[in-house]
Amino acid sequence: MKQDEALIGDALSGSARAWEVLVKRYETRVYNFSLRLMGNQTDAFDLMQEVFLGVFRNLHRFRGESLFTTWMFRIAHNKAVDMNRRRRLFNEHDLYAQQDAEDDADPLDQLTADLPLQDPAAVLSEQRSNRDINRFLSALSWDQRLIVELKVFQSHTFDEIAELQDIPANTAKTRFYTALKKLKDLMEQEHDMS
Repeated sequence: MKQDEALIGDALSGSARAWEVLVKRYETRVYNFSLRLMGNQTDAFDLMQEVFLGVFRNLHRFRGESLFTTWMFRIAHNKAVDMNRRRRLFNEHDLYAQQDAEDDADPLDQLTADLPLQDPAAVLSEQRSNRDINRFLSALSWDQRLIVELKVFQSHTFDEIAELQDIPANTAKTRFYTALKKLKDLMEQEHDMS
């Protein structure tokens, strides 16, 4: 398996195959990042396309001073912030309407053609868990949601988050712990209601 740097060199030399390998290598991670931030599949796909388009257009600027994934997720972060500003997706009305539609959907209809080899009960359980995670994350403010994504799912340090967000590290910590408390409260409320 070729290293990222070799694939980047080949892609910059015009190899469509090298670019395709890079995209396939990271599309799941970028999609999951996008889905957690955007809260729905349509916007997640839009963001994923914007991220890869941004990576493609700026590939010549990658200098290898950091990991390719670090550089790529910096682009993903910037594209997510831009998309959030442009579309203002996170007003409560839109989120609740989408959640109601997802709650009404038959989970078995969501199984994709490449999953029959897996245990259907395990797939359904994972889908419900992912839906619950996305529902809880959608209750957070955009800043809190982004901090949780960067800290929990992307494993950035508070100093790295501060640099990405252009905020003090203490602000990043405060947002993160405030978000965790809100998530805990939401989960406790749901547990108490069931």
